[in-house]
Amino acid sequence: MRWMALLLWIALCLAVGFLSGRWTAAEIPTWYRTLRRPAIAPPNWVFAPVWTALYLLMAVAAWRVWLATPSSARAWALALFLAQLALNFAWSLLFFRFHAIGAALVEVLCLWAAIAATAFAFARVSPAAAWLLAPYLAWVAFAAFLNAAFWRLN
Repeated sequence: MRWMALLLWIALCLAVGFLSGRWTAAEIPTWYRTLRRPAIAPPNWVFAPVWTALYLLMAVAAWRVWLATPSSARAWALALFLAQLALNFAWSLLFFRFHAIGAALVEVLCLWAAIAATAFAFARVSPAAAWLLAPYLAWVAFAAFLNAAFWRLN
């Protein structure tokens, strides 16, 4: 049962990545290509492997918290995790689907705060799970900086 739960967390996180990745991929050769790119923007091929690794780390982190003894701290941590996952999904929708770069910037800042809150909540239940979110928190900080640069240039 423990491993089945891990597979479900992986499936959930990768499904979010897959769906948002579809919108992203559709816009890369069209709208996104027309944008002025900041010098700090990595090559497009970097994003898929980075996000895949981050979604896997997120899934393992959530699974470690899920394995803990049921408690209000565990329930709150997992609720925050699902909320930040929804915000993660919404960013791609705003930026790539709706081309709302400014709204996406506000949203990614909310996402970063939600990830930080999730990491703090995870730390109360499983410190290792909180550390698994550290690369995600760092990448979203970079993504926010990159989003701001795109907004400024476009």
